[in-house]
Amino acid sequence: MPGFEFFGEEERKEVNDVMESGVLMRYGFDPMRNGHWKAKELEQAITETFNVKHAQLTSSGTTALSTAMAVMGVGYGDEVIMPTFTFVASFEAIIAAGAVPVLVDIDETLCLDPKAVEAAITPKTKMVMPVHMCGSMAQLDELKAICDKHNLLLLEDACQAIGGSFNGQMLGTIGHGGTFSFDFVKTITCGEGGAFLTNDEKYYINADHYTDHGHDHVGNDRGAESHPFLGYNFRISELHAAVGLGQIKKLDKILTTQKKHNAIIKEALEKIEGITFRKIPDPEGDNASFLSFFLPTEELTRAAHKALLANGLGGNFYWYDNNWHYIKKWDHLKNGTSLFPINPALKEALEQQDFNNFKQSDDIIGRTISSLINLNWTEEQAKERAQKMAETIQSVL
Repeated sequence: MPGFEFFGEEERKEVNDVMESGVLMRYGFDPMRNGHWKAKELEQAITETFNVKHAQLTSSGTTALSTAMAVMGVGYGDEVIMPTFTFVASFEAIIAAGAVPVLVDIDETLCLDPKAVEAAITPKTKMVMPVHMCGSMAQLDELKAICDKHNLLLLEDACQAIGGSFNGQMLGTIGHGGTFSFDFVKTITCGEGGAFLTNDEKYYINADHYTDHGHDHVGNDRGAESHPFLGYNFRISELHAAVGLGQIKKLDKILTTQKKHNAIIKEALEKIEGITFRKIPDPEGDNASFLSFFLPTEELTRAAHKALLANGLGGNFYWYDNNWHYIKKWDHLKNGTSLFPINPALKEALEQQDFNNFKQSDDIIGRTISSLINLNWTEEQAKERAQKMAETIQSVL
């Protein structure tokens, strides 16, 4: 998901504006700014680009998730349902809020299985958090219906699917809240950064305060501002926001390029008997940053992945052995390993979960390869790669 592949004069111009003023902080120092407010400008650009009422920038996708937990009222005594295939930040944010992450199986969307979600609901469940992995979406119609039925919050983690959509509505704007990540390897990047998106004005106002130590941002004297509630320093810097401001103007080009190259790879692979592709609830809404496909067995998938790497075809990921993204190796979560004492009730809740009984997820992820789509390929390079991938996988099958 490398937006950094398209770095150029647009990003340099925005960053130079900040460097010339010398104001790297998003708040205060008004006379020195020369009229530059990059964080505010990027927030406005996000609301316009994604057709959402409010956007609050944060220092990372992880702090965007933590902000969402806080402003949506998730905390001690609550359970949040999340998928087995995600990034570790998903459960980190839940635990940081004092809530309990409840992990459930994925389906062939590589996202939350609605049936597994329904089965996991208890009186303590407060939120369902689908994670739109590898550029494509969860089954949002079904998940939204479940949340409506049980009066649960729906938070979309759209960090890996920026620019994707579902039935014409942008991912991250369909639930009660949504989050983006703008780290170095996301669809568009700030280097580091994130955003909380919502159409709920109260959530937004609270996010504005919460991400800046609880400052209410009333008046022109920062030292005299009130603090209605506890907050933290989850602020983005003007430098990071400036990079994002240059990047967001390229989003359409990035998505168009990804979809073109994704289609070239898929056309070559779909001719091979034994390859099937992930389920995409709305194919038009795929942001196409990955092409994810299944092979018949785990053994064949491992062999194919090994062969792809041996043939110089990097950028093909086998998530089953990935420490960041799949539950199998999350021992620190399973054991509640922390540098500081964890709330005893949370520790007990983690110990009671059977983290080793996800046969459906194991079967799906064990047969999945996700192929990264590069923006800087020429059409000829994409076709050459597609042909080489097809020949390599065919030789294994």
